Amino acid sequence: MNMASETGLLFKRRLMEQIRSPIWLFMGLTTPLLYLALFAPLLGGIPTVGGEGVADAFVPGLLALFALGSGTGIGWTIVHELKTGVIERFRVSPVSRFSLLMGNVLKDVVMFLLPALIVIAISSLAGFHIHAGGLAVLLVLLCLMTAVVSAVSSSLGLIFKDIGTLAAVITGLQLPITLLAGVLLPISLGPTWLQVIAHVNPVYYVVEASRALAAGTIWDMKVLLAFAVMGILLVITLGWATNVYRKAVA
Repeated sequence: MNMASETGLLFKRRLMEQIRSPIWLFMGLTTPLLYLALFAPLLGGIPTVGGEGVADAFVPGLLALFALGSGTGIGWTIVHELKTGVIERFRVSPVSRFSLLMGNVLKDVVMFLLPALIVIAISSLAGFHIHAGGLAVLLVLLCLMTAVVSAVSSSLGLIFKDIGTLAAVITGLQLPITLLAGVLLPISLGPTWLQVIAHVNPVYYVVEASRALAAGTIWDMKVLLAFAVMGILLVITLGWATNVYRKAVA
């Protein structure tokens, strides 16, 4: 069996697991909608955001937040499979370790895309302007970020082998990454020192590009920079994660 077939089978396995547990899809969709319903109205009093349109400024960052969160949960699944002997069975399987990784990654990408499209549709009713070309490129960019996060999360699950440790690390990293990315409010509203620090955060470039793409601007330096950052990060992450899988599932 070739690698593509193996990846397809493992992806289908993960997707069927998700379908059998619809509560995860429901909660994943509910969270961004709650942000849209309960947080977005608070931005109307901010001139910089209000002048651009609350929905147009907020929804791109919300989608980036959604993409970031969609890839984090796989680590918990990996730890559970370690404890229940599923990973042990894979150790005697000839399946490619890269396919094992990509099955998880592709499932997380799909589980980001489906609710994201629903959020975009609902947001359009709240004043978010649809620019089809820009949104299509935006979703590709956010899928790259979800893939990076998913690969990191599943690899950390194999490394730590403990849900408590994994939760502490992911939660501890997720908060500063989110805040320094300008997801909820543009970093440009903050002081200079905060804007400087934000440039160390890869997600910052994604959020900046997301707002440009959502406005329909595809050929922009922010967009090119975000794709360059995410592309390089994805290659590095997949290489590292595959090595982790080879050692853990040896």
